[in-house]
Amino acid sequence: MASLKEIKGRISSVQTTQKTTSAMRMVASAKLHRTQAITQTFLEYVDEMRNIIDCLMPDDHGVSDGETRQVINADTCTKIAIVAVSSSSGLCGSFNSNIIKATFNKMAEYRSKDKEVIVIPIGKKIAHELHKAGEDVLLDYYSLADYIGNPKSDAYAHAAFLIEHLIHMYNEGEIDGVEFLYHHFKNMGSQVITSEWLDLSGTSAFDGNVKLRTDYLTEPSPAELLRQLGPKMMNSRMYGILLDSVTSEHAARMMAMQTADDNAKELLQELVLLYNKSRQQAITNELIDIMGGKTAE
Repeated sequence: MASLKEIKGRISSVQTTQKTTSAMRMVASAKLHRTQAITQTFLEYVDEMRNIIDCLMPDDHGVSDGETRQVINADTCTKIAIVAVSSSSGLCGSFNSNIIKATFNKMAEYRSKDKEVIVIPIGKKIAHELHKAGEDVLLDYYSLADYIGNPKSDAYAHAAFLIEHLIHMYNEGEIDGVEFLYHHFKNMGSQVITSEWLDLSGTSAFDGNVKLRTDYLTEPSPAELLRQLGPKMMNSRMYGILLDSVTSEHAARMMAMQTADDNAKELLQELVLLYNKSRQQAITNELIDIMGGKTAE
């Protein structure tokens, strides 16, 4: 059995750890509420922008009669860019390990079908794991996750840079499809890994190369309005994905710290009980020794 000094030292250590986990839980909760508010407001903005674009674009997005628009997915692409979003810090449960596992599974799946895959990691955790595995990845945007939720940085502009890079890679023939892998915030206790494809082939419509609907009066012209809103819509999708991932990260960290705090309380109760029992046993032994000595006299 451990001595009273050792048990007391463990109690002090657990109390210190509990203070840390409790503080981190409150910080994560504050960040979560802030990002939730930002995400809700931003998604309302994106929905209104999408409604305007849908009013301008024809239902078939400029496809001629008798033709069908090609659906962009893993079956129709041979050169795929996977944009995987993790966090840059730990202590958030299985948040990072899940997205890392999903990314490696996607890479193995596509390569088994003879598809070319390039990974663009966002977040230091997944960038480190891919680099450690010897993967040839594009590391230009791995720190992008650090800008989300930081009022001192223009996170939207950094997201727009990534979209411009992807469009350039598409126009140069380096890729023909982009798949985002990230955690979607479902609720406080559930963050679901989500796959979302970005259709870069539709960027030609932003230049007015398709026949637009004329049943709306607009100022400026429908073509000019679409040319301005189209890129904003793609940038907003990228920024919305990053917001969703960061919101999920804060929720996962808050739940992980809540679990750690609860475990610390249980362990503390067990240690206090053990300390009291050991202390009572020590007192009893001393009394027995005293009484035994008195009897011997």
